[in-house]
Amino acid sequence: MSLTKIALKIAAPAPKIEDFERFLFIGPHPDDIEIGAGATAAKLAAAGKQVSFLICLDGRYGMENAPADMTIEQLIGVRKEEAIASARALGVERVTFLDFCDGGFYEPGALRDAMAKAVGESGAQVIFAPDPDCANECHTDHLNVGRIAKELAFFAPFDDIMARRGAKSAPVEVVALYMTARPNRFVKTAGYLERQLAALFDCHQSQFPRGCAASKSIELYLKLRAADYGLRTLSRSAEGFRVLGRTQMHCLPEAGL
Repeated sequence: MSLTKIALKIAAPAPKIEDFERFLFIGPHPDDIEIGAGATAAKLAAAGKQVSFLICLDGRYGMENAPADMTIEQLIGVRKEEAIASARALGVERVTFLDFCDGGFYEPGALRDAMAKAVGESGAQVIFAPDPDCANECHTDHLNVGRIAKELAFFAPFDDIMARRGAKSAPVEVVALYMTARPNRFVKTAGYLERQLAALFDCHQSQFPRGCAASKSIELYLKLRAADYGLRTLSRSAEGFRVLGRTQMHCLPEAGL
């Protein structure tokens, strides 16, 4: 590790997620929040924190495990209902849907403006989103949502800039990137992994029917990931995030490593 990285870690350590009170979890599609950060969302909600979900795309192309006779329009409605039920299972009541078309069929500028309005309305201090800088991420929606979330995390406190997006400012101090290969902060989730799995597999039945191969592989992955991160925190389970505070968001590339 270089002297610059060591100095930055000492002078400007990544913020601790649980020190804050208001959180906005942003998911490209229904079920992404649960996979990437469901146990953390459940823990924060149980602690009495203000937790809300924002789901950007309608999930219409998640037809792989849906019933054969289900239409795309029906699936959109089903996935919305599943997302609401899943959020409630995690203890989250506020779920906002932007309803942009799955698969990248939207103008990124329109998505950015809509996300900006949702961030402003949330009043969040911490934004969660998928890591758009993960080397193997190929999904357009994950890349777009993650990149926009990072941009908004930086610009959210600026009244004039947010106003030009038709949005209010928000006191965002942290962006916590899930589905990351470079976590630098961990949240201990012992007792909440089970709630995460139940929310995902009991509620998102159109995507993970009981007993299907996708359910088994995702469940195994989540358990192994939780155990791996748990070892790093001397706990039974944990979730990991690439956390950037305001110091790490701009001009200091080594600070985000």
